[in-house]
Amino acid sequence: APGKPSKTLPPSTKGTLPPRSPADVEFMQGMIMHHSQAVEMTGLIASHTGNQDLRSLGARISSSQSDEIKFMRRWLAARGEAVAMARPEMPNMNMPGEAMALMPGMLSAEQMEALRKAQGAEFDHLFLTGMIQHHSGALLMVKELFDTAGAGQDAELFNFATDADNTQRAEIRIMQGMLEKKPFEEKR
Repeated sequence: APGKPSKTLPPSTKGTLPPRSPADVEFMQGMIMHHSQAVEMTGLIASHTGNQDLRSLGARISSSQSDEIKFMRRWLAARGEAVAMARPEMPNMNMPGEAMALMPGMLSAEQMEALRKAQGAEFDHLFLTGMIQHHSGALLMVKELFDTAGAGQDAELFNFATDADNTQRAEIRIMQGMLEKKPFEEKR
């Protein structure tokens, strides 16, 4: 305590992590899956467009979201939680990638396929509109976390979710500006 002399704790002293809610764990697991798709999307940029602004933005998104995935994995592991989200048993869900469509804002298999096939201006447009959709879904996930009673109280989780919200909002504004600034060819 302030003003009291320092004392040395014995080596057997164990630190305890703050309590977490099931919503905290589900948020982190879901956000790992969500960020993984964004990293996959940015991985297409080098071979699909020469747009330097998009390449620069994609590199920032890939780097930040890859780092955040590492943080979320460590956060879950430190708490003895599984990294992968438990998938609900759903009949008619035979496609492994279809479970990802349950996460807000994630691109559907059809949208991802269209992105993979596009080149140049068409790719740029699909990437930007798709990443805006994707980031908007992440904002919804953060809102749902903070709207859940007892969730988001862990300081690390709170700081991560708040930073993710701020970053994604800023990147959405950048991407909207890129869409407005540059005319994109519409696919006919």
